Amino acid sequence: MTEETKYGIKRVVNYTYEEAVVKITAALAEQGFGILTEIDVKATLKKKIDQDFTKYVILGACNPGLAYEALSEEIDIGLLLPCNVIVYEHPENGKTVIGVIDPEMMVQATGRTDLVEFAKNVREKLQNAIAAV
Repeated sequence: MTEETKYGIKRVVNYTYEEAVVKITAALAEQGFGILTEIDVKATLKKKIDQDFTKYVILGACNPGLAYEALSEEIDIGLLLPCNVIVYEHPENGKTVIGVIDPEMMVQATGRTDLVEFAKNVREKLQNAIAAV
Protein backbone atom coordinates (compact mmCIF):
# COMPACT_ATOMS: atom_id res chain seq x y z
CA MET A 1 0.00 0.00 0.00
CA THR A 2 1.40 3.39 -0.96
CA GLU A 3 1.26 6.53 1.11
CA GLU A 4 1.12 10.04 -0.30
CA THR A 5 3.35 12.69 1.25
CA LYS A 6 3.49 16.42 0.49
CA TYR A 7 6.05 15.84 -2.24
CA GLY A 8 6.21 12.14 -2.93
CA ILE A 9 4.83 8.65 -2.74
CA LYS A 10 6.27 5.99 -0.47
CA ARG A 11 5.69 2.38 0.36
CA VAL A 12 6.91 -0.07 3.01
CA VAL A 13 8.02 -3.30 1.32
CA ASN A 14 8.69 -6.81 2.58
CA TYR A 15 12.24 -6.97 1.28
CA THR A 16 15.61 -6.25 2.76
CA TYR A 17 17.14 -2.90 1.92
CA GLU A 18 19.51 -4.54 -0.57
CA GLU A 19 16.72 -6.51 -2.27
CA ALA A 20 14.54 -3.39 -2.48
CA VAL A 21 17.29 -1.41 -4.25
CA VAL A 22 17.60 -4.14 -6.88
CA LYS A 23 13.82 -4.52 -7.27
CA ILE A 24 13.02 -0.81 -7.60
CA THR A 25 15.86 -0.39 -10.10
CA ALA A 26 14.38 -3.21 -12.22
CA ALA A 27 10.83 -1.86 -11.86
CA LEU A 28 11.99 1.60 -12.93
CA ALA A 29 13.71 0.07 -15.97
CA GLU A 30 10.41 -1.54 -16.98
CA GLN A 31 8.92 1.98 -17.00
CA GLY A 32 11.77 3.33 -19.16
CA PHE A 33 13.90 4.83 -16.37
CA GLY A 34 17.60 4.30 -15.93
CA ILE A 35 19.63 5.23 -12.86
CA LEU A 36 21.99 8.14 -13.56
CA THR A 37 23.21 8.62 -10.00
CA GLU A 38 23.34 6.57 -6.83
CA ILE A 39 24.15 8.31 -3.58
CA ASP A 40 24.87 6.04 -0.62
CA VAL A 41 23.84 8.44 2.13
CA LYS A 42 25.02 6.16 4.96
CA ALA A 43 28.54 5.84 3.50
CA THR A 44 28.73 9.53 2.58
CA LEU A 45 27.77 10.75 6.04
CA LYS A 46 30.24 8.36 7.65
CA LYS A 47 33.06 9.46 5.34
CA LYS A 48 32.36 13.21 5.36
CA ILE A 49 31.28 13.88 8.95
CA ASP A 50 31.93 10.58 10.75
CA GLN A 51 28.24 10.10 11.57
CA ASP A 52 26.43 6.78 11.56
CA PHE A 53 23.14 6.69 9.70
CA THR A 54 20.61 4.10 8.60
CA LYS A 55 20.97 2.35 5.25
CA TYR A 56 19.76 4.98 2.78
CA VAL A 57 20.25 5.49 -0.94
CA ILE A 58 19.10 8.24 -3.29
CA LEU A 59 18.71 7.05 -6.87
CA GLY A 60 18.57 9.63 -9.65
CA ALA A 61 16.15 8.06 -12.13
CA CYS A 62 15.79 9.35 -15.68
CA ASN A 63 13.56 8.41 -18.57
CA PRO A 64 15.46 9.95 -21.51
CA GLY A 65 12.40 10.43 -23.72
CA LEU A 66 10.45 12.12 -20.98
CA ALA A 67 13.46 14.22 -19.96
CA TYR A 68 13.88 15.40 -23.55
CA GLU A 69 10.20 16.30 -23.77
CA ALA A 70 10.30 18.24 -20.49
CA LEU A 71 13.53 20.06 -21.33
CA SER A 72 12.19 20.97 -24.78
CA GLU A 73 9.22 22.65 -23.12
CA GLU A 74 11.01 24.25 -20.17
CA ILE A 75 14.80 24.39 -20.46
CA ASP A 76 15.30 25.23 -16.77
CA ILE A 77 13.28 22.20 -15.62
CA GLY A 78 16.63 20.44 -15.53
CA LEU A 79 16.93 21.92 -12.04
CA LEU A 80 14.21 19.47 -11.01
CA LEU A 81 15.73 16.45 -12.76
CA PRO A 82 16.39 13.58 -12.41
CA CYS A 83 13.48 12.10 -10.50
CA ASN A 84 14.74 11.12 -7.07
CA VAL A 85 13.91 7.70 -5.71
CA ILE A 86 14.87 6.74 -2.17
CA VAL A 87 15.28 3.42 -0.44
CA TYR A 88 16.03 3.25 3.25
CA GLU A 89 15.88 1.05 6.28
CA HIS A 90 13.60 2.77 8.80
CA PRO A 91 15.75 3.55 11.86
CA GLU A 92 12.98 2.80 14.36
CA ASN A 93 11.41 -0.40 13.06
CA GLY A 94 13.94 -1.75 10.54
CA LYS A 95 11.36 -1.94 7.76
CA THR A 96 12.42 -1.08 4.22
CA VAL A 97 10.82 1.97 2.62
CA ILE A 98 10.83 2.99 -1.04
CA GLY A 99 9.84 6.53 -2.03
CA VAL A 100 9.56 8.46 -5.27
CA ILE A 101 9.26 12.17 -5.93
CA ASP A 102 5.86 13.41 -7.10
CA PRO A 103 6.42 14.98 -10.54
CA GLU A 104 3.16 16.90 -10.23
CA MET A 105 4.59 18.77 -7.25
CA MET A 106 7.80 19.44 -9.18
CA VAL A 107 5.89 20.89 -12.14
CA GLN A 108 3.92 23.17 -9.82
CA ALA A 109 7.21 24.88 -9.03
CA THR A 110 7.51 25.93 -12.69
CA GLY A 111 4.12 27.63 -12.78
CA ARG A 112 3.53 25.94 -16.15
CA THR A 113 -0.03 24.61 -16.08
CA ASP A 114 0.47 23.25 -19.60
CA LEU A 115 2.89 20.66 -18.13
CA VAL A 116 0.35 19.19 -15.71
CA GLU A 117 -0.67 16.34 -18.04
CA PHE A 118 2.97 15.56 -18.73
CA ALA A 119 3.64 15.39 -14.96
CA LYS A 120 0.66 13.08 -14.48
CA ASN A 121 2.13 10.72 -17.08
CA VAL A 122 5.51 10.66 -15.31
CA ARG A 123 3.80 10.20 -11.94
CA GLU A 124 1.87 7.21 -13.28
CA LYS A 125 5.09 5.57 -14.47
CA LEU A 126 6.76 6.13 -11.09
CA GLN A 127 3.67 4.84 -9.28
CA ASN A 128 3.69 1.74 -11.48
CA ALA A 129 7.33 1.14 -10.57
CA ILE A 130 6.81 1.48 -6.84
CA ALA A 131 3.66 -0.67 -6.97
CA ALA A 132 5.58 -3.42 -8.78
CA VAL A 133 7.98 -3.90 -5.85
